[in-house]
Amino acid sequence: MAEEAKAKGNAAFSSGDYAAAITHFTEAIDLAPTNHVLYSNRSAAYASLHRYTEALSDAKKTVELKPDWSKGYSRLGAAYLGLSQFKEATDAYKRGLEIDPSNETLKSGLADASRPRESASNPFVDAFQGPEMWAKLTADPGTRVYLQQPDFVKTMQEIQKNPNNLNLYMKDKRVMQALGVLLNVKLGGSKGEEDTEMREADSSSPERKGPEVVKKREREPEPEPEPMEMTEEDREKKERKEKAQKEKEQGNAAYKKKDFEKAIQHYTKAMELDDEDISYITNRAAVYLEMGKYVECIEDCDKAVERGRELRSDFKMIARALTRKGSALAKMAKCSKDFEPAIETFQKALTEYRNPDTLKKLNDAEKARKELEQQEYFDPKIAEEEREKGNEFFKEQKYPEAVKHYSEAIKRNPSDVKAYSNRAACYTKLGALPEGLKDAEKCIELDSSFTKGYSRKGAIQFFMKEYDKAMETYQEGLKHDAKNQELLDGVRRCVEQINKMNRGDLTPEELKERQAKAMQDPEVQNILSDPVMRQVLVDLQENPKAAQEHMKNPMVMNKIQKLVSSGIVQVR
Repeated sequence: MAEEAKAKGNAAFSSGDYAAAITHFTEAIDLAPTNHVLYSNRSAAYASLHRYTEALSDAKKTVELKPDWSKGYSRLGAAYLGLSQFKEATDAYKRGLEIDPSNETLKSGLADASRPRESASNPFVDAFQGPEMWAKLTADPGTRVYLQQPDFVKTMQEIQKNPNNLNLYMKDKRVMQALGVLLNVKLGGSKGEEDTEMREADSSSPERKGPEVVKKREREPEPEPEPMEMTEEDREKKERKEKAQKEKEQGNAAYKKKDFEKAIQHYTKAMELDDEDISYITNRAAVYLEMGKYVECIEDCDKAVERGRELRSDFKMIARALTRKGSALAKMAKCSKDFEPAIETFQKALTEYRNPDTLKKLNDAEKARKELEQQEYFDPKIAEEEREKGNEFFKEQKYPEAVKHYSEAIKRNPSDVKAYSNRAACYTKLGALPEGLKDAEKCIELDSSFTKGYSRKGAIQFFMKEYDKAMETYQEGLKHDAKNQELLDGVRRCVEQINKMNRGDLTPEELKERQAKAMQDPEVQNILSDPVMRQVLVDLQENPKAAQEHMKNPMVMNKIQKLVSSGIVQVR
């Protein structure tokens, strides 16, 4: 996904769409944050938009990630150069040349950074900078026509990439007109015409050569240049777009009223009037989705994506079309495999634009696929057969093989408490106590009256030397079967161990192990971090009278009992 986003960024950069390139490179960086090439590419895109501060930040990150890569220093030097920090730029280029002495880009950059510079910027050069250049040329009726001419567009792109070459194109009247639009001034040949008139007046009336004639000429207003009229084709195109927009608004109103047929008619009419706006197609797709016409929705979404790529539409619009297609595919899914194309489509949408709604739809689709997979795999008969195979391996003390069959039984029947119970016994034999405890708790979750689950859980807690917890588990099981001998034996063993600890009969090694384990218990940690309890513990040692008063508080007494049973506090 990172490579795909990078490729989109490179394509956008090559076409001069630097803002889109930054978006794609940022998405790629989110997916692969240690890829130095991505930071280098985004630095170049920022520099192309004269956002040199951001370009510098990315260039520094590039060098940090790959200090032996000469291009990183080229990016660093370019960013410093854009910020007019010529000394730093020179140093960056020199460091790059130490790595790659024959690099022409670094040599050229060093020469540029080292040459004397003028203090003022060139307004003619500045006019061609930034993405607003194209917006101004499109807004002006005169230059808008030129944007349909490939050679003019290429010329403007060349000037934008290297504004210092502007003088090479000054003979092109279209470039001069574009410069006038960008500078918000009127450029033309009116001066030459005025000179000609003056010469004719002088030659035909020599007696009127004096200041009076000149003064009269000065008072005459200069003729205003005729505004460029919109061509018939442009006028018709504008009218069609306006009509299409009205049709879209009417379609939106009909959609809100649940008048889907009418909404489709308006969106279709808008599509016929203007084929350069894919929102009409995606809106119609949304209507088809609401109507349950999923095939038609998918067809419209595919059409919107294809046309959007031709028009180089906003990536959010492409993502919207893909998301709606994914929704239609998910609605059509009847089995787990049917969700795969929907999931793939949602993932493609997220590569275009990471929308939270699309991400939620992806998660829902993956969850639905998993649930269907479980339903399709569900077979109680096979589950019982697998459990019996596991029992045979358990008797032979082949516990890993037994776990394998019990796991298959659980997949075939996730509600089989016996399979969980037997696998918990296997895990206990293998010493995998946390896994066994999890299975024992699952038994109780599935069937709270299943006493074997309590005996499994209690036994594991006992092996983990959590005698208090084991005691609670056994007692909970006895509520369901008060005469269960296995549970009664478990209670007896726990009482023996707790009494042994209370008497201080543990060996130093056992006591140390018990205390270390207790210190990992969050409840014990909270008790020991409580200022009140810390004072109680001090009073137990130094002020017995005050300690007796503390013991009258049931909460304090329970906490002391917890510390005693965990081995933290010893009673002598």
